[in-house]
Amino acid sequence: MTARLDLLAHGASAATRAARFPDDETLEASALGALEALRGRLRPYAQVLTSPARAARETAAAMGFNAEVEMALRDCDYGRWRGLASKDVAEREPDGFAAWLGDPESAPHGGESFAALIERVEIWLKLALARESATLAVTHAALVRAAIVNALGAGSSAFARIDVAPLSLARLSGHAGRWNLVALGPLGGLS
Repeated sequence: MTARLDLLAHGASAATRAARFPDDETLEASALGALEALRGRLRPYAQVLTSPARAARETAAAMGFNAEVEMALRDCDYGRWRGLASKDVAEREPDGFAAWLGDPESAPHGGESFAALIERVEIWLKLALARESATLAVTHAALVRAAIVNALGAGSSAFARIDVAPLSLARLSGHAGRWNLVALGPLGGLS
């Protein structure tokens, strides 16, 4: 059988628009409106999961889904940078910020490196292969990127080369012990 997994990056929040490291914000009003307009356009799912973050839960609810919170879908831990603007971090900690941007193993903020995030998502994806049905996971752009890196079998350096905007949908299919990337695009374009 084939497992189907759609990963949806939650809608925009104040942190998204201000280029801040996320800190459990609510969705912007414009994101709620966009989600309500797309309600009912996705295929049916046997299971809908969501990150514990407020923006992800609000995204699922605005689309009319009664989602189960899945802790494995939590965002990357940005440590002491949580809630700060990236430009402020770059000014205060230029060496650490540069290391973080250039080295997926780096976590100068005291949180999780992108390499560690990719490994965490890989474990979850292996467990998700056992679901021989369609699953929607409402999560964060960083997790969608990590899932794509895993599906492609790419190295952790590929993480920085994948752009995932709010309300982007990555569609994966799983078969024979591996995931394949089927599509990536804006939610309205892949429904």
